[in-house]
Amino acid sequence: MIATGQQVELRRREAALTERVLASFAATPSPRLRELLQGLVRHLHAYARDVRLTDAEWEYMIGFLTRTGQISDDKRQEFILLSDVLGLSMLTIGINAPSDPLATEPTVFGPFFVADAPLIEYGGDAAQGARGEPCWVEGRVTDTAGNPLAGAEIEVWEADEDGFYDVQYSDARTAGRARTRADDDGRYGFWSVKPAAYPIPGDGPVGELLAATSRSPMRPAHIHFMVAAPGHHRLVTHVFVAGGPHLDDDAVFGVKESLIAEFQEQPPGAGPAGRTLDGRWWQLVFDVRLASEEENDRDRSD
Repeated sequence: MIATGQQVELRRREAALTERVLASFAATPSPRLRELLQGLVRHLHAYARDVRLTDAEWEYMIGFLTRTGQISDDKRQEFILLSDVLGLSMLTIGINAPSDPLATEPTVFGPFFVADAPLIEYGGDAAQGARGEPCWVEGRVTDTAGNPLAGAEIEVWEADEDGFYDVQYSDARTAGRARTRADDDGRYGFWSVKPAAYPIPGDGPVGELLAATSRSPMRPAHIHFMVAAPGHHRLVTHVFVAGGPHLDDDAVFGVKESLIAEFQEQPPGAGPAGRTLDGRWWQLVFDVRLASEEENDRDRSD
């Protein structure tokens, strides 16, 4: 055991090192970059001191982060997944969420967004062959006062009934994702499939982390939405299936009560947008309310 005097000297040296590192960033021209880097140093050094980080643990951490980068590519972002399971994504979202209580709540972006999804018109098919029971999704995009946001851009993506996104298949398919626009009254509507619960990828470092800590990898069934309109805060959110499993133990902490919605079962027969269904299908109504950028900026400056 280290004697008391030695402990005091050790802590003094540790604190002195932290101060030298902080001082090395003191001349950073950007005040915000200086704040970010010095804050990072303070917290990282405090963490290492608090847990008395060993050499072996430091080496493992470096290897873990290296492997996280190596498995990431243009179709899979393991660092986002790591941020998600540590709750950092939802914390950052909460810090930056619009202050308007009438705005639709945001949630995690997730690791499987892909830009340039197919553009579809009202009544189009976002499923594009994704497996699952047909689901008609409709709603309006408005501001928080209920005024329609004509032409609002809407991106949607989801897993199929087997719990896989299109990018998780090896055949380069595009399915279960699309772009569309709201009409002059803010209305949108498209066909897709009813989403299913699924585990986040377990074949990488994040899966290794969850297994080592006996945490569930499951996410509740949901459809991703990203909605944007000029002069309004861009929204990234999900809509979750009411009554589905894992609403209380989402691996990425993304569920919010206001985002849980009923998917109504419908009988075979005529459906929206001229489609006839041989079997049962589902209907979801999900209205989106976007916060004004101007109002949000003013609230944050008060």
